[in-house]
Amino acid sequence: MACFLVPAGEAVVTTIAQKAVGKEKAEKLKLGWLNTMLWGGVILLAIEHIWHGEVVPWPPFLTAMQNPADIPVMLHEMALVGGTMSIVITLTWAILVALLSLPAKFAEKKVVRD
Repeated sequence: MACFLVPAGEAVVTTIAQKAVGKEKAEKLKLGWLNTMLWGGVILLAIEHIWHGEVVPWPPFLTAMQNPADIPVMLHEMALVGGTMSIVITLTWAILVALLSLPAKFAEKKVVRD
């Protein structure tokens, strides 16, 4: 229903953070990767929800909000599914950044022998 709103919120925050921390630090942390992963997922999920008629171009935009009984179900889905998606995307990004930094750490520890 609206699970894509949770990673969208995270994407907004990380996009602002990317601009705020400066170009060098953002590149070091690979925040561009995280933003690309988050925004890409949000766009694909929004298209899928539009396709299935769960998001419409007129208020209240989310069909689950037309019936007050559906709102708790929508919030539960946002917390469970959207939260899980955000966590998985962020963990995947963190693992990729960690793996990328491994060769640099090994190069620093390498001892030169005569």
